[in-house]
Amino acid sequence: MSRFIISILLIFGLLQLNYSQNKIQQIKPEKILYKSTNEGELNLFVYKPSEFDIKKKYSCIVFFHGGGWNSGTPEQFQRQSRYFASRGMLAVSVEYRIRNEHGTSPIQAMEDAKSAIRFIRSNAKLFSINPNRIATAGGSAGGHLAAVAGNIDLFDNSDEDLTISSKPNLLILYNPVIDFGARKWLWINNPSDASPIHNISKGSPPTIILTGTNDKIVPVESIMNYKKIMESVGSRCDVILYEGAEHAFFNTGDDFIDTVFQTDIFLKSNGYLSGPPTIK
Repeated sequence: MSRFIISILLIFGLLQLNYSQNKIQQIKPEKILYKSTNEGELNLFVYKPSEFDIKKKYSCIVFFHGGGWNSGTPEQFQRQSRYFASRGMLAVSVEYRIRNEHGTSPIQAMEDAKSAIRFIRSNAKLFSINPNRIATAGGSAGGHLAAVAGNIDLFDNSDEDLTISSKPNLLILYNPVIDFGARKWLWINNPSDASPIHNISKGSPPTIILTGTNDKIVPVESIMNYKKIMESVGSRCDVILYEGAEHAFFNTGDDFIDTVFQTDIFLKSNGYLSGPPTIK
């Protein structure tokens, strides 16, 4: 093959990549109120496929941002939301109560996470989604919220329709907080009640965990123990370790690209996506 033809193919490939990236950037979120609290209103930021068809039933992925239940915004997962919308999913990034803005504890954050999933599932027709194909994802504290929704039966708001499940069908966890340990916390009497690792049971959703080997907040040992417990109850739990990576590694550089790529592969293996990943 001549150098000229090779050059033309390379240029064409770059143009295709730029077109794809521009198409992703053009996906803008729709802001939808899902909950009113004494501390303020809470919204969902909904990213739809560019060729959205209300007659279809899309798979849904719901993101919870990190920030130690103290800070953070739904924009943390804006790039991931746009990407998976471009892949043909309905992507949602959730606003929930945090200490710095609302003066609340992780208990309210857990309640909000469950409220968001219940709202999305109860409005499946409005969102044009399959209510049995809702994946939740999150990083750090957001990973904790996703895992709580998937494994813990507590922290539901009693004024909601509890006949509608707040349990996701799939979990995608980036360096998630899964265990509060034995130390005392001011906001909860029994830390194990809010620790996903102590509440895994038969029927826990298939899960992928992506974490760094140099994470000082979420030790690899606890992640591998989580995987062991999941497998003991018959649930799938994939773990991908990033050598030398520290906490909150997943949103920068090559790690961002690879974690999105691996998430795509996991979603496809569970029937939520089709075709090859377009990010790598």
